[in-house]
Amino acid sequence: QVQLVESGGGLVQAGGSLRLSCAASGSIFSINVMAWHRQAPGKQRELVAGISSSGTTTYADSVKGRFTISRDNAKNTMYLQMNSLKPEDTAVYYCNAARFLGAATYDYWGQGTQVTVSS
Repeated sequence: QVQLVESGGGLVQAGGSLRLSCAASGSIFSINVMAWHRQAPGKQRELVAGISSSGTTTYADSVKGRFTISRDNAKNTMYLQMNSLKPEDTAVYYCNAARFLGAATYDYWGQGTQVTVSS
Protein backbone atom coordinates (compact mmCIF):
# COMPACT_ATOMS: atom_id res chain seq x y z
CA GLN A 1 0.00 0.00 0.00
CA VAL A 2 1.00 3.58 -0.66
CA GLN A 3 -0.30 6.58 1.23
CA LEU A 4 -0.26 10.03 -0.37
CA VAL A 5 -0.84 13.38 1.32
CA GLU A 6 -1.09 16.60 -0.67
CA SER A 7 -0.51 20.10 0.63
CA GLY A 8 0.05 23.60 -0.72
CA GLY A 9 -3.27 24.46 -2.28
CA GLY A 10 -5.01 27.75 -1.71
CA LEU A 11 -6.39 30.93 -3.21
CA VAL A 12 -4.22 32.98 -5.53
CA GLN A 13 -4.76 35.78 -8.02
CA ALA A 14 -4.34 35.21 -11.73
CA GLY A 15 -0.69 35.42 -12.68
CA GLY A 16 0.41 34.19 -9.28
CA SER A 17 2.19 31.01 -8.23
CA LEU A 18 1.64 28.04 -5.94
CA ARG A 19 3.67 24.95 -5.15
CA LEU A 20 1.89 21.72 -4.36
CA SER A 21 3.57 18.91 -2.45
CA CYS A 22 2.72 15.23 -2.25
CA ALA A 23 4.33 13.20 0.51
CA ALA A 24 4.40 9.46 -0.09
CA SER A 25 4.71 6.72 2.51
CA GLY A 26 4.30 2.97 2.65
CA SER A 27 5.54 0.74 -0.16
CA ILE A 28 7.08 3.60 -2.07
CA PHE A 29 9.81 1.40 -3.54
CA SER A 30 7.14 -0.11 -5.77
CA ILE A 31 6.04 3.17 -7.38
CA ASN A 32 6.77 3.45 -11.11
CA VAL A 33 5.11 6.73 -11.98
CA MET A 34 3.77 9.66 -9.99
CA ALA A 35 1.47 12.30 -11.35
CA TRP A 36 -0.78 15.23 -10.64
CA HIS A 37 -4.35 15.19 -11.85
CA ARG A 38 -7.04 17.81 -11.40
CA GLN A 39 -10.80 17.96 -11.48
CA ALA A 40 -12.77 21.13 -11.96
CA PRO A 41 -16.48 21.33 -11.05
CA GLY A 42 -18.59 19.59 -13.64
CA LYS A 43 -15.57 18.26 -15.51
CA GLN A 44 -13.74 14.96 -15.70
CA ARG A 45 -10.50 14.41 -13.86
CA GLU A 46 -7.56 15.13 -16.15
CA LEU A 47 -3.83 14.48 -16.10
CA VAL A 48 -1.80 17.62 -15.43
CA ALA A 49 1.75 16.27 -15.26
CA GLY A 50 3.57 13.02 -14.62
CA ILE A 51 7.07 11.92 -13.71
CA SER A 52 8.59 8.47 -13.94
CA SER A 53 11.03 6.86 -11.54
CA SER A 54 13.81 7.76 -14.00
CA GLY A 55 12.76 11.40 -14.07
CA THR A 56 11.01 11.51 -17.43
CA THR A 57 8.24 14.09 -17.35
CA THR A 58 5.06 14.73 -19.30
CA TYR A 59 2.65 17.64 -19.24
CA ALA A 60 -0.81 18.48 -20.45
CA ASP A 61 -0.68 21.01 -23.28
CA SER A 62 -2.65 23.49 -21.17
CA VAL A 63 0.10 23.73 -18.55
CA LYS A 64 3.28 23.37 -20.61
CA GLY A 65 5.68 26.19 -19.92
CA ARG A 66 3.84 27.20 -16.74
CA PHE A 67 3.94 24.13 -14.48
CA THR A 68 6.94 22.04 -13.45
CA ILE A 69 6.74 18.61 -11.86
CA SER A 70 9.62 17.27 -9.80
CA ARG A 71 10.36 14.69 -7.15
CA ASP A 72 12.77 14.45 -4.25
CA ASN A 73 13.40 10.76 -3.73
CA ALA A 74 15.27 11.36 -0.49
CA LYS A 75 12.16 13.00 0.96
CA ASN A 76 9.68 10.73 -0.81
CA THR A 77 7.94 13.86 -2.01
CA MET A 78 6.68 15.07 -5.36
CA TYR A 79 6.08 18.70 -6.22
CA LEU A 80 4.14 20.74 -8.72
CA GLN A 81 5.36 24.29 -9.20
CA MET A 82 2.57 26.27 -10.79
CA ASN A 83 3.39 29.68 -12.27
CA SER A 84 1.35 32.17 -14.31
CA LEU A 85 -1.83 30.67 -12.91
CA LYS A 86 -5.09 31.25 -14.74
CA PRO A 87 -8.70 31.08 -13.51
CA GLU A 88 -9.15 27.94 -15.62
CA ASP A 89 -6.53 26.22 -13.45
CA THR A 90 -9.05 26.27 -10.60
CA ALA A 91 -9.68 22.68 -9.54
CA VAL A 92 -9.05 20.07 -6.91
CA TYR A 93 -5.56 18.71 -7.52
CA TYR A 94 -4.88 15.06 -6.75
CA CYS A 95 -1.60 13.27 -6.28
CA ASN A 96 -1.41 9.87 -7.93
CA ALA A 97 1.08 7.01 -7.71
CA ALA A 98 1.03 4.05 -10.07
CA ARG A 99 2.62 0.65 -9.75
CA PHE A 100 2.92 -1.62 -12.75
CA LEU A 101 2.87 -5.33 -12.03
CA GLY A 102 2.81 -7.41 -15.18
CA ALA A 103 -0.26 -6.35 -17.13
CA ALA A 104 -1.90 -4.80 -14.09
CA THR A 105 -1.70 -1.21 -12.88
CA TYR A 106 -2.31 -0.32 -9.26
CA ASP A 107 -3.29 3.29 -8.64
CA TYR A 108 -3.11 5.17 -5.36
CA TRP A 109 -4.63 8.61 -4.75
CA GLY A 110 -4.33 11.40 -2.26
CA GLN A 111 -7.31 13.19 -0.80
CA GLY A 112 -6.89 16.24 -3.02
CA THR A 113 -6.07 19.88 -2.41
CA GLN A 114 -8.12 22.82 -3.66
CA VAL A 115 -6.52 25.41 -5.92
CA THR A 116 -8.57 28.51 -6.65
CA VAL A 117 -7.35 31.20 -9.05
CA SER A 118 -9.25 34.46 -8.97
CA SER A 119 -9.44 36.78 -11.98
